[in-house]
Amino acid sequence: MEMSDLRKVDPVKHEQKRGEILGAAIRCFIRDGFRGASTTDICTEAGISPGHLYHYFPSKEAIIEAMIDLGLARSAERFEKILAAPDVIEALLVDIEETSLRFRPAQILNLDGLAEAARNPEFAKIIERHTAAVRAMWADFLRRAQDQGRVDSGLDPDATANILIALIDGSRAMPIRNPKLDIGRNVEHLRTMLVRFLRPPETESAARKPRPQGTSRPLKLVRKR
Repeated sequence: MEMSDLRKVDPVKHEQKRGEILGAAIRCFIRDGFRGASTTDICTEAGISPGHLYHYFPSKEAIIEAMIDLGLARSAERFEKILAAPDVIEALLVDIEETSLRFRPAQILNLDGLAEAARNPEFAKIIERHTAAVRAMWADFLRRAQDQGRVDSGLDPDATANILIALIDGSRAMPIRNPKLDIGRNVEHLRTMLVRFLRPPETESAARKPRPQGTSRPLKLVRKR
């Protein structure tokens, strides 16, 4: 067989098909969970045969890994967008509201992923890798924001990253724990918490403090002409 007879793989179409399969897999994971969704289910959802699937992903674990890499890439884009905003804390709050408090797929996948990691050592390794990457992104984001004077420089970026990851996990659990959750009201309280936690101390707060009673403002010297 001549080389010209071999079917060439179009990289653009290949990536497009991988994206379609990932989309189908995510729908299956949301519907049936990471444990419940099989490769057969994913193939049915994607409209392909099992043999065709293995041209793109060798296993369900490979699909999950690719899904995580896609999520990390999108997270990196969001961090850049937040850093470019006039107010990083406000932009961060908006991101948490949109991607956690109001985004049901993230809520389901996040909680189901943690549950599966608790009982499946191999899946736990995937979650550990994902968490390490997310933690590194948070820490880098915080350091850059500190360098810009927009986040308290006294905070340890790595420890703060852990706290914020826990906050994200908690935010995604809230609407599931309470379907009648008043998201707007909770966002306002979350804003207060983030501002108090992350915002740099006011450098001129001492100058704005009220003077004790009985004290007077220093007199200005007026030069006589």
